[in-house]
Amino acid sequence: MSESKDSIYGRKLRMGMVGGGEGSFIGPVHRRAALMDEQIELVCGAFDVIAEKGRVFGVEKLFLDPARSYGTYEEMAEKEAALSPATRMDFVVIVTPNHMHFPIARLFLEAGFHVVCEKPMTTSLEQALELRKIVRKSGNVFVLAHNYTGYQMVKQAKAMVAAGELGEIKKVVVQYPQGWLLTRLELEGNAQAVWRTDPKQSGPAGCLGDIGTHAANMVHYITGLEIESLCADVTTFAPGRKLDDDVSVLLRFEGGARGILQSSQILAGKENDFNIWVHGDKASLHWRQEAPNYLLFAPPKAPVRILSRGNDYLASLSKLASRVPPGHHEGYIESFANLYLGAVDSIRAAECGVKKELSLDYPGVEDGVRGMAFIETVLESGRSKEKWTPFKKF
Repeated sequence: MSESKDSIYGRKLRMGMVGGGEGSFIGPVHRRAALMDEQIELVCGAFDVIAEKGRVFGVEKLFLDPARSYGTYEEMAEKEAALSPATRMDFVVIVTPNHMHFPIARLFLEAGFHVVCEKPMTTSLEQALELRKIVRKSGNVFVLAHNYTGYQMVKQAKAMVAAGELGEIKKVVVQYPQGWLLTRLELEGNAQAVWRTDPKQSGPAGCLGDIGTHAANMVHYITGLEIESLCADVTTFAPGRKLDDDVSVLLRFEGGARGILQSSQILAGKENDFNIWVHGDKASLHWRQEAPNYLLFAPPKAPVRILSRGNDYLASLSKLASRVPPGHHEGYIESFANLYLGAVDSIRAAECGVKKELSLDYPGVEDGVRGMAFIETVLESGRSKEKWTPFKKF
């Protein structure tokens, strides 16, 4: 371990970043979220595939020490590892296109650093399984940025399911509709559309990997249900587009529950209307990302209850994730910030060798493996003439 307990608990954690330079959407989101609770400081990074552009961005836009605004992630890993424990970064955040997640995560884990990585974790199940081995061998903390699990009322939903308030889960319906790729924005120079629709950068899945994995992860996070088999329809509506932009999946879960998962990026007028309904034999829940501070609880033969973020009647898991009193909205950035709070606690405990069960209320490497298994099973089912495809389990 690199530091004593008193030392690492007495300072901010030092963060580095790979990707997230000029024109990035998700890089600034991570930086704002990481700094929100004053537990983390950004000290270094390699921000662009064009070395000099990335160096300039780090110095002129983020005001980093020029010596620690690196041209490549390889240089960053080598030089940060050579610094003293009192100076080097504690963990790296990976916010690159999907195809670079695996090689960057592998390098930094093997160099001794903790990792926060954007999703999907890799571009193949084979890579995901290899990365799981590396994480386990390293003993380092690995956080996967399925940020929607950080929402306060999603945590409330998880707590209520775990407490048995819904009874036995019978049906789960999850929808993630967007409309931003209705036309071929990738041909108009939209940087986000260009890489997300390019198999070389995005991997084998488009909409499925981008938002379908969020939907599948949300089902598992709230309910704990494991997929047994699925039946998928995978479609590309935009003529000439190389990856899917619309996905519909029927789900059968272990234990008998059923589910419907839909994700689409070609629905006119839709912005980010992520919804999940969980139906048990005692009651149902509904959460909507565009109204994230509320959770609807519907018992049979009784009025629907609207639970509101930040109130004392909520579960501890939800209350601990809130920062301001009820009536003040919290949302997207805060959901990422809650992942970082969990990462901070786990990294500090790991660094000083605390012998306790670390808080794992954030997605990790197992979620990454499950996510890639979901992608590959859905794609297999979409190509198959068989009705149902067994879910790949590893």
